[in-house]
Amino acid sequence: MVTLTKAEEKIMQILWDLEKGFVKDIQAKFPDPKPPYNSVSTIVRVLVKKEIVGFTKFGGTYEYYPLISKEEYRSSQMGNLVSKYFNNSFKQVVNFFSENKNLNIEEVNEVIKMLEDLKQKEND
Repeated sequence: MVTLTKAEEKIMQILWDLEKGFVKDIQAKFPDPKPPYNSVSTIVRVLVKKEIVGFTKFGGTYEYYPLISKEEYRSSQMGNLVSKYFNNSFKQVVNFFSENKNLNIEEVNEVIKMLEDLKQKEND
């Protein structure tokens, strides 16, 4: 799956929340100062070319909708991240966060519980 630019990701975040919308609807969801209508429209057209966004034509205007879910994109990007920077190793990912002290004990306990549940499911 293709990696999106920050601007494309922002548009996708809005479309995932809206589920579908016109360029004016997407633009309206941006905080002030809002980007120009033409800029939003250009990025949406790029997303259509990348086959990430689809559209329905209503006369001379288009209603856009995501062709991939947020979960699909997140899964793809996490897979790329773990592959590129952590040698496909979950252990290296956990080690990175623990060494950089970005985990608190509550989060660590939650992760341990999730892993124990996963291990139990695999043993059943």
